[in-house]
Amino acid sequence: MLKIIFMGTPEFAVSTLKALLSWNGCQVVAVVTAPDKPAGRGRQLQGSAVKTAAEVHGLPVLQPTNLKDPAFQEELRSYAADLQVIVAFRMLPEAVWNMPPRGSINIHASLLPQYRGAAPINWALIYGDTQTGVTSFFLRHEIDTGNLIYQDAVDIAPEDDFGSLYEKLKIAGAALALRTVQAIAAGTAPSIPQPELPELRPAPKLTKETGRLDFTQPALALANLVRGLSPIPTAFTQLPDGRTLKVFKARPAADEETANGPGGVGSWHTNGRTYLRVQTAHGLLDLLDVQLEGKKRMPVPEFLRGFNAATLHQ
Repeated sequence: MLKIIFMGTPEFAVSTLKALLSWNGCQVVAVVTAPDKPAGRGRQLQGSAVKTAAEVHGLPVLQPTNLKDPAFQEELRSYAADLQVIVAFRMLPEAVWNMPPRGSINIHASLLPQYRGAAPINWALIYGDTQTGVTSFFLRHEIDTGNLIYQDAVDIAPEDDFGSLYEKLKIAGAALALRTVQAIAAGTAPSIPQPELPELRPAPKLTKETGRLDFTQPALALANLVRGLSPIPTAFTQLPDGRTLKVFKARPAADEETANGPGGVGSWHTNGRTYLRVQTAHGLLDLLDVQLEGKKRMPVPEFLRGFNAATLHQ
């Protein structure tokens, strides 16, 4: 039986952990996850989603603050795992990923080599892709560059945002991980160098500024940015009076509405009842679902009922 150490932190990784636990051909001997963090209004320490799932199944949980700590590495070694499975965790030092005899594999939420990095789901949407997927691969020194094992494509629907695509890829990733571990156990897993492509799109960590709507960009690009950051961490802009408006859903205005309005790029347009639009470098961006600072999230018609449209023309 294949002995596995599982490493992961967020909800995305929980589905994979459960898939591995469902197969009697392997044994998850321990779980490595992030240290507890303060959460909620009371700032009480809270364990990760993976820790919660591991405890439900009675698994030993390791929460190192420093992966290079010799004491942690010695404890990890004591489990004598054959393989490590990593999903949505942090970078590992070579002493850790090179420890098991069967190596360490990662499940990445893109079709590598595209979207190497911390935020592959977000960036696939931001770029307006119509397909992405999940990849299993063997870890090596450079991040997300190891030899490929398997890949499964997942279509991106026009209505998908980060939240819905996350759910699709979470399920696909769990199925891929189980298929990969079964192949490794059987000795049939391929190990294929990643192809060299003329254009690689990276997936760097998101910052707050990633979400700032720049109306000198076309409406379609901004609508894709909104999709890629909804519901979290959320695209945003400032109203003319300086208040922050988060945008959860937007689309380019219909063809007959895309002519440049008065006021030029960045100008706001509304009838005070049913629509709220901003002029971009190409077309009007129709805001559909928003949240004003200090208020709740709401559809634009509801938002406009309590909003003074005159402030848009200060």
